[in-house]
Amino acid sequence: MSGASDRHPDIHWPSGFSPDQAHSFCQTQAVVHAPPALAFALLTDVPRWPEWVPGLTEARAGPLARSFEVRFHGHRFEMYTGEHVPYTRLGWSGVGAGVQLYQAWLLTPVADGTHVVTENVVRGPSARSLQMSSPLWARRLNSLWVTQLKRLSEAAPRDGGA
Repeated sequence: MSGASDRHPDIHWPSGFSPDQAHSFCQTQAVVHAPPALAFALLTDVPRWPEWVPGLTEARAGPLARSFEVRFHGHRFEMYTGEHVPYTRLGWSGVGAGVQLYQAWLLTPVADGTHVVTENVVRGPSARSLQMSSPLWARRLNSLWVTQLKRLSEAAPRDGGA
């Protein structure tokens, strides 16, 4: 399992969400054989997340342009976009079910597509309890999410402009 010392140096963490302050931290990396724009489009199309994000059954836009709500394993989370740089960076925070979280995404063009890095920081009593009972839960979830992102990005039709 990755520790705070494994964090990517180019991920931006908001105040209070450093990996050093987490009850759970993990990182997943992969090369997606598709342009960054395709992966970015999937990650920013929040209403479609229930179709492909593991454990997520509902997603809807919130009252603010950069807020949304999701239902994850039966629990409601209020989410807020913290970073949004087209085709390169995304980050969002969430609150719900006894946890506070921040998930960051870094998309870097490489010769054969996009190098994707995602890191999660989770804090709170539920995160602490889950980490003790199932230490690999966050890594498994991140891996599933990246696997799905890779599958969908690579299967998406190319329009030549992305």
